[in-house]
Amino acid sequence: MHSKSFNKYYFIKEFNQSHIDKQDKKTTIIFRNYNQQIDEKLILAIKKYCKKRGNKFLISNNIKLAIKLNLDGAYIPSFNKETKHLSFSYKKNFILLGSAHNINEIRTKELQGINAIFVSSLFKQNKNYLGINKFKLLSSFSSKPLVALGGLSEDNLKKLSLTNCLSFAGISFFEQKKGP
Repeated sequence: MHSKSFNKYYFIKEFNQSHIDKQDKKTTIIFRNYNQQIDEKLILAIKKYCKKRGNKFLISNNIKLAIKLNLDGAYIPSFNKETKHLSFSYKKNFILLGSAHNINEIRTKELQGINAIFVSSLFKQNKNYLGINKFKLLSSFSSKPLVALGGLSEDNLKKLSLTNCLSFAGISFFEQKKGP
C-alpha cells in the first residue's frame, strides 16, 4: 500500500515555535482562540514565523483582520452563519475554509463561498461524532473538498483512505508529532 500525501491543518491557540517546527510545509497553521481578544502583534509574529518556515497561516473567525494583515486566508467556524464577507475583496490566492457538522451547515458554508469544508467529528466520539459511514454520506452532499476533523491519530490515519478525503485537521495529532 502506498503512502497518501494529505493536506494538513493544525489548529493552534498560542504561539509555540517548537510545535510549528515539527510540521512540514504542507501543514497549514490556523490560529483559533476564542477565549481572549486577538493581539495583532501576536498574529503578525506567527505570520512572520510561518512565512519563514514555508507554512500557510490563517486566522479563525476574523476575515477582516486576515485581509488587513495580509494573511493567507481565514477559517469560518460552524457557528458563524454570516455572509457579509462576500462583499470584501481578497487577494487572488486567499483561502477561505469553514467547518460543518450536518447538511444544513454544509449548505451554509457553500453559501459563504468557502474553498473546503471541515467536517467533524470523524473519530473523536463527542456530540458531533459521525464515524466513517456518516462522514462518507455527508461528503456526498457537497462538491467542495472535505477535511476530516476530530480524533485523528497515527493509528487511525490509515482509515482516512476509506473516505474521499484528501485532507485532515486537528490539534493533538500535531502536538504529538515527533518531528519533520
